[in-house]
Amino acid sequence: MPEGFDLNQNYYKFNNNKTTPIVFIHGVGLDHHMWEPQINYFDKYSTLTYDLLGHGKTIFANKTVTLNDFSNQLISILNFLKIDKINLIGFSLGALIALNFASKFQNNLHTLTLIGTVYKRSSSERIKVLNRYNQAKLNKPISKKALKRWFSDDYLKLNPKIYNQFMKALNKNSKDHLNFLKSYHLFANHKDDIKLIKKIKTRTLIMTGSNDPGSTVAMSKALSIDMINSNFVEIHKGKHLCSIECADEVNINIKNFIND
Repeated sequence: MPEGFDLNQNYYKFNNNKTTPIVFIHGVGLDHHMWEPQINYFDKYSTLTYDLLGHGKTIFANKTVTLNDFSNQLISILNFLKIDKINLIGFSLGALIALNFASKFQNNLHTLTLIGTVYKRSSSERIKVLNRYNQAKLNKPISKKALKRWFSDDYLKLNPKIYNQFMKALNKNSKDHLNFLKSYHLFANHKDDIKLIKKIKTRTLIMTGSNDPGSTVAMSKALSIDMINSNFVEIHKGKHLCSIECADEVNINIKNFIND
């Protein structure tokens, strides 16, 4: 798949099959590789993956990062590749970025898909994610705990390659860890702009795993109610990374939604 950097040194991979591109935004601490089950499935479609600011091969030197920074990153890549219209898919932090992007660049969107997004966190839910951020800030190991939230125990036992892949992704060198903390701080302290969300008119699919402890079914249902043109699909037995563990179910829902 053709790959490279745009004029702002954002790393991307673009498979151009002359269809409206499906663009995937990964989660905090990960990179474009998390979307391999989707890229393989949508091999007849145009697909675009990229590394967020401070992730993978995309460098980032600023002291802090905002959702606007991430949205501007994406529009930079799209302009560089001369892409006008996309089907946008975001996971976790990527879903928050996708919502921000949709609020600013609705004319560039054909559809919007949000997987494992957070919305209207309760006080206890907010405390939990802030505690995880503070652990990461102290450089305490969070990899194994993260994987237990992201995948079922049975799946990890049967897929040691996935386990090793994500352990490697989460155990970062000091420079990558600092960039990870910038994005994790943004994610942990995120506050919903409900007025903004209610103005998004793009046709939207919202999905989350039934066993996702951090991006719950209740959150996704509440978001679906507040968005004026959306529907919700629960991925049964899925956890946070249902896009990998339950890839078949996630992929067919995306395909049916985009083709509708």
